[in-house]
Amino acid sequence: MFTVRAKLSEYVSSIQPQTRKRIVWTIAILFVLQLYFVRELIAAELIFGALFAVLFVLVTICYLIGSLWENGLAWADAGVRAVVTFTRRSYALVEELSKRPFRHLRSESAR
Repeated sequence: MFTVRAKLSEYVSSIQPQTRKRIVWTIAILFVLQLYFVRELIAAELIFGALFAVLFVLVTICYLIGSLWENGLAWADAGVRAVVTFTRRSYALVEELSKRPFRHLRSESAR
């Protein structure tokens, strides 16, 4: 391991100072760009997460409205059936009562 370190140190010292400076700057710029790229990816993920949450809420609201609509139609159907049944019975009762005489057959008028 020491020989590798020595060879690396010898190689770095053989490079001109101007070139070493350029290499360091290039590595620093690449590092900063990687940090920037990671921040952009995190920001994009947060934006997509927020959009997904909004889409989820909209779909949930649409589903609830559809479900309420179906239940409302079922309740309205049951209510209409009850009203129709009550109306038919009432009409039959009123019709039966209207056919009956108002007085008993043997009763006399109050004159």
